[in-house]
Amino acid sequence: MSDTRSPRSEFGAFLKARRAELTPAQVGLADDGTVRRVPGLRRDEVARLATMSTDYYTRIEQGRVRASATVLASLVKALRLDDAQRAYLYELAGRAPTARRRRPAQRVRPSVQRMLDALGHLPAMVLGRYNDILAWNAAAAALYQDFALLKPAERNYTRLIFLDPTMRSLFTDWEDAGRISAATLRMETAATPDDPRLATLVGELSVRSPEFRQWWNGRIVSDTTSGPKRYHHALVGPLTLDCDTWTSPGDPDITFMVLTAEPGSPEDHALRILSSWHTAPAPTPTSDTSHD
Repeated sequence: MSDTRSPRSEFGAFLKARRAELTPAQVGLADDGTVRRVPGLRRDEVARLATMSTDYYTRIEQGRVRASATVLASLVKALRLDDAQRAYLYELAGRAPTARRRRPAQRVRPSVQRMLDALGHLPAMVLGRYNDILAWNAAAAALYQDFALLKPAERNYTRLIFLDPTMRSLFTDWEDAGRISAATLRMETAATPDDPRLATLVGELSVRSPEFRQWWNGRIVSDTTSGPKRYHHALVGPLTLDCDTWTSPGDPDITFMVLTAEPGSPEDHALRILSSWHTAPAPTPTSDTSHD
């Protein structure tokens, strides 16, 4: 059930998925009144919007020709792609910088763990490739769960969102959280389509979660890095927290995620209560959780 398409065939599938989401009215085309055999835009309509022949667009979508940078720009405009979708399309087309095929195991330095611990009652985590959870502080364990009790292979943020009942019940809008997590994971497949770790993760989620399978096959992509997250914690009730993420300057595959609340707010008070109730020790940051 894992996605094993080549970048070229995935390029065509992505174009097809995007045009299926648009209607003629959305892109300023008049409805000609004919019965539409496919959802969304037809190939000839995309070709017209991108100022190319229908035959040429068809060959692009079928993977028979490689799109130039100029053609890619036209397709981005015609299909109304956002920044994340544009980046994904260019990556598939081989027009973006290629990622290293074999990368060293990811490790978190002790100083990084000390930084997480210094945030006190504010939940914070370090996420690696494919949203693997590499490190966390006690506040994050209090909010989500004690990740130290999980096997290293199970410490994956996306996997937990889709397969762990505790995590699923924590999110007020689980579907929104699931879609975003699947979409950010999809972004990574363009750069590393043949990574066995990624194939294993996607395969497991596709088999075990019908929602993941649906959203994955829909080829939604996202590079969302900040915004509110809404929870309903079993101990402290509703929580709306601000989520901010930063990419490590030394390793673009490592992301820092911190959840905060306005000082003195009910949410801030709730986080302090959670932190005071949770006494689990911090993880050992030198362990290898990269699955390499």
